[in-house]
Amino acid sequence: MVSEHVFKLCQDTETVSSVLAKNPTEAPGDVVERLYGHHTKDLSHNPDGNRPAPSPEALKMACKCGRWGPTKPSPPFLQAFADCLNCLDADPMSGVVSPPLMGSHGTVPLTVIAPLADVIRHCSNLIVRAEREVFFITCSWSPSVAQRLVKIALIELSRRAGQRGQRVVVKMMYHKAGAANVMGSHQVVEPAAYTSRLIQLPSPEEIPNLDFQVISVHKLILGTLHAKFCVVDRKIAAIMSNNMEDNDNMEIMTHVEGPIVDSIYDTALITWNKNLNQPLPSHDAPSCEGGLPTCDQEPHYVDHGPERDQHRIVADSHAQAGLPEHTPDDPHYDSDIAGEITRMQFRYSAQPDETCLQAANRQLNLAVKHPIDPTGPEIPDGEEMTPYISTTTTHPVPMALVSRPPYGPVNSKNVNVPQNEAWLSLIRNAKQNIFIQTPDLNAAPLVASLAAALKRGVEVTYYVCFGYNDPGEMIPGQGGTNDQAAQALIASLPPNGPDRQLLHIYNYVSKDQDHPIHHCFHSRSCHIKLLIVDNLVGIQGSANQDTQSWFHSQEVNIMVDSREICEKWMGGIDRNQNTKAFGRVAEDGIWRDAEGNPGNGYMGNPGPVEGLFRGVPGMLMKMKGMVGL
Repeated sequence: MVSEHVFKLCQDTETVSSVLAKNPTEAPGDVVERLYGHHTKDLSHNPDGNRPAPSPEALKMACKCGRWGPTKPSPPFLQAFADCLNCLDADPMSGVVSPPLMGSHGTVPLTVIAPLADVIRHCSNLIVRAEREVFFITCSWSPSVAQRLVKIALIELSRRAGQRGQRVVVKMMYHKAGAANVMGSHQVVEPAAYTSRLIQLPSPEEIPNLDFQVISVHKLILGTLHAKFCVVDRKIAAIMSNNMEDNDNMEIMTHVEGPIVDSIYDTALITWNKNLNQPLPSHDAPSCEGGLPTCDQEPHYVDHGPERDQHRIVADSHAQAGLPEHTPDDPHYDSDIAGEITRMQFRYSAQPDETCLQAANRQLNLAVKHPIDPTGPEIPDGEEMTPYISTTTTHPVPMALVSRPPYGPVNSKNVNVPQNEAWLSLIRNAKQNIFIQTPDLNAAPLVASLAAALKRGVEVTYYVCFGYNDPGEMIPGQGGTNDQAAQALIASLPPNGPDRQLLHIYNYVSKDQDHPIHHCFHSRSCHIKLLIVDNLVGIQGSANQDTQSWFHSQEVNIMVDSREICEKWMGGIDRNQNTKAFGRVAEDGIWRDAEGNPGNGYMGNPGPVEGLFRGVPGMLMKMKGMVGL
């Protein structure tokens, strides 16, 4: 039941962003303290795990706590939202968003399921198309193709702004732990530091028409900034799974528009915390009213043209063969999403004297230090990878931000946050099926909830990355490797019962391969974070299903209530990888080849003592700067 206290929080007319609209020079952290600091907080609150489903009256009250516009939330979405709201009793800021903005609505014109650099190619287009402001927040930042794409986009944005006779405000944040965090979690990064060889952002001289400010964040000891998102002109937001680095990861990003952008903008302000030395131009132009006016003055819920399914996207790329690739050394920006989709698809389509399999192999090898040959079956024409997927709907859909704040103490007590409650609620109330893709799946509450769902007769399918950070995950208290977690889940089910037949565990297999490749080889890994229940409600964002994301890191995730979008997500997931065809693990939870042998790199199932000794090097790597988790 949503308490009267939470109901009042959600009905309040003031939010962090609305207060800053009246006084844009005030620090968001001070606004948070004034609006919510007087409420009692219990960061260790842990509700009863056997919570009954909300009553119709409770759901009706929860519905009144969101800003759904013309949309109508489905029962499972509303149940999850109600459970998320209950977290606000213990901490109004547990969702890292002002309570009135937690539930909203919007559209998802584009979803990207692709290697890391291709996600940032879209972000670079968003940056150069910005009119007045950009907020860009990420975790790990290092010199890379992604970093160079953002750098040249900022330089181009400055050039375009100069041509218009305008200035653009750009705020950037990344995660970095250091001695200075003893004095405070948020540290201003000066130009000498952000232009250094370790960061390589543009100097003030390179971007004379930008008001540029950079902050690094870390909350001691384990409170990582793991969120990855950007907001442009308070009209568009992108929620990403990826860091800013060179790696072999497959990633996911959703591009959202509509009133939900106001919620994400509010989260950006709360995350920034410090004074906005140059106030944001959109401080008094909410997305629900159209965001900032632009040169084109596009209408709200921009018409992105007719929807194109994946077959049409492939056909269109063939019709416009020869489009040059958008790279840091040779940038080619597009004016809209449709142009981006066509340009990107051309790179993934077979070139002359090349098969579709060879095309996929070519693209997946771009970020790999030691390219590998394809081993998978030939890809039929028309079934190519489609990294940019149109997920446009004819109408807005219910959405909610289900995030979590950073938590520094070395314990697992900060579990009652909207992110975790959304996951658990959807799983607890699932009727038919649950799908998860994540790098790691070992968080104890999640494993227990999946076992309970199986015992209710719900089908559970999950994709994980073979060996993802095995050394660090096998340390006692971290939850174990993916293989260990799979074995533990299987062992919790009756040996000959129907539960095991409903469980389908897979290790990620890339589109050009016929077997999983252990993460230690850094050639084909997966970093996608997605949960879909009953093909109806999905959660996408920055959070892994591991101990760090469940209990410590700041994460940003979006819950979407749309069967149409969820089905498109699933179609893109299975089209852009071979996991479903070749990644199924054996009955013991371990992937094995045709001869029954585990894949190369398999580390076994060490006990606590052996796991501690074998895991120390991996944990040191994981904690190095507390980045790239």
